[in-house]
Amino acid sequence: MRSPVLPLTWHLAKSSGRRGLHSQLLAAGAAAVGSFLLLLMIAASLGAGTRADHTTWRTPDAVPAGKATAVQATTTTYVRHEPVTVVNLARLPGRGPTPAPPGLSGFPKQGQVYVSPALADLLRELPADRLAGRFPEVRSYGTIGAAGLASPDELVAVVGRAPGDAAVSKAAGEQNHYDENLTERAPIAGFSGTEASVFTGTDQGTVLLGVVLLVMPVVVPASAAGRLGAARREQRLAALRLAGATPRQILAMTAVEAAAVGAAGALAGALAYTALLPALAEVPYGVGAWYTGQLWVGPAWLAAVVLAVTALITASAVTTLRQVATSPLGVAQQADPRRTRLIRLLLFVAVLVYIWSTTGGGQLKPRQLLALLALFYGAFWLLGPWVVDRLGRIVGRRAKRPATLLAARRLSDDPRGAWRTVSGLVLAGFVAGFFSVSSLGSEGPRHEGQVAVITANAADARHTASEARTLLREAGVTATVAVTSEDDYESLLGGINGVTAQVTGGQEQIDTAVTTLTPLGSGRYPITQEYVSASDDTALDRIATVSTATLVLSFLVAAASAGLTAAANVLDRRRVYGLLRLAGTPLQVLDRARIRETVVPLTVLAGGTTAMGVFGATQLNKAAGTTINTSGAVQLAICVAVGALAMFAAIAGSKPLLRKVTAGPARRADATRRTA
Repeated sequence: MRSPVLPLTWHLAKSSGRRGLHSQLLAAGAAAVGSFLLLLMIAASLGAGTRADHTTWRTPDAVPAGKATAVQATTTTYVRHEPVTVVNLARLPGRGPTPAPPGLSGFPKQGQVYVSPALADLLRELPADRLAGRFPEVRSYGTIGAAGLASPDELVAVVGRAPGDAAVSKAAGEQNHYDENLTERAPIAGFSGTEASVFTGTDQGTVLLGVVLLVMPVVVPASAAGRLGAARREQRLAALRLAGATPRQILAMTAVEAAAVGAAGALAGALAYTALLPALAEVPYGVGAWYTGQLWVGPAWLAAVVLAVTALITASAVTTLRQVATSPLGVAQQADPRRTRLIRLLLFVAVLVYIWSTTGGGQLKPRQLLALLALFYGAFWLLGPWVVDRLGRIVGRRAKRPATLLAARRLSDDPRGAWRTVSGLVLAGFVAGFFSVSSLGSEGPRHEGQVAVITANAADARHTASEARTLLREAGVTATVAVTSEDDYESLLGGINGVTAQVTGGQEQIDTAVTTLTPLGSGRYPITQEYVSASDDTALDRIATVSTATLVLSFLVAAASAGLTAAANVLDRRRVYGLLRLAGTPLQVLDRARIRETVVPLTVLAGGTTAMGVFGATQLNKAAGTTINTSGAVQLAICVAVGALAMFAAIAGSKPLLRKVTAGPARRADATRRTA
């Protein structure tokens, strides 16, 4: 016998009218946003790893001298504060062939120069004395393909050298305390490096930190999509239950409807992600924009996210029907407020105690800290409805205005629904509190405007200083040249023999000085402050970028979630609002009650999560042995203020809907008063 579940579900969906259609569209919209953002986070994580893999070939893996076929010396120079990675390659005579580096059609011959497209554009844009003079003079440059680049904006050059060239000599590969991952030399037989560039090696880990902090604010609206229109659905299914429908049929009907809406929304989000890939690839991160293929997650991830969002929405919708199955009459009469239990508070306290005891020693690995952050998110999600329930009871006892009393009753009658409205911003408050103080500070000395050349000893330094003065004067660069020694720690070289030039006139003059002094470096490029602090500056830049993106997305998702939930609540409470309007309640009172229903839990819960975020960042800084960003308090205040305003604006956006759903009862009430 054919099951009546599917035909009846379809019939009820069609007959639910405009009100039901609005709820379904809101739920599908929430699912689409969740699906899109989840795919975007996965794409950023996978893409960051792919970009790092595309830079490993530049870090040479040394082979025994007898098996080497070439010498590779990789180094870094800077122009306009941007790093330029230079890979010097020399084929060893009498040895076998060496495979071509990734992105090149063949192993570069002596005197050949291959450059990335972005570097080629820069070479055409800048005068030769600022950049081109650092490379061998050639008639035309070869092009490095995408296989050898992490980003279309990356600046990379591959230079073919003679085996005896200073650029590939042992002196060019000697390591100083600031050369790690920036300058390295080794005999090679291929390009199978395993260590990523300093400019891409931390990208994926930083993105994963942002993903862990953002995943709950994204998942919460997606899961809440299954509960949009829950009151309407419960009333309808309670009537069917009283008419003889079995609990299994009720659950099946709900699952089918929620799955259809969730799948449609999730698929729409996936299609939007696919269509927007070229635009998303233009968003810069780290070394620049992305290749579109780096952000493509593939069919498997695409299907997994669509199925996961659909399953999440379906499970969320089904879990709301426990009371319909057991007590349909109570649901039909709306006689049983949805109370929460004390066990939620006890579990939350237990999680906090565990986190406190685990982080007390400050010796945790990043993965452990991320796991603890995810655990805290789950615990606070469990606690939220309990706090909302208690707040509703407390405010209700002390309410002196009708709007406040109405808001308190809604909080205590449906704490889970009220929590869903504010949960996005509450969890975003944790992100704001975390990132506002977690920007790590660099405490090393800065020597801006200095250009330094390393020499073998003090005698060479004195001779190099004389040459440097002559070359800089001929190039029109104003600079003060000084000799440094092993006992001099007050310069850019910090206790290394060499020459420093304090350049005046801005970045153009610094770039010109670097190019001018390149011939004096015995195969090494002159260094600047960016080179010395590359590792720290790169990490700080990635953290700052991810923190800003996470904060913006968190508050945008929170505002969107609040707007969707507020609109769905208006539709769900249409009957209640209509009765209140018939009783003479002004529309302004109903709207104020909606606002206060948000303000009360938001003030308490967002303040709590923000404080917890500050605590989590403090523990992370303690584990890393770094200082706290003291200017974060201003950023935190701005984030919270802007986020709250965005949420209130989103909620206020549903006021026209409230006016519309109560327009009929209001007109009837006015007519009754005139008749009387």
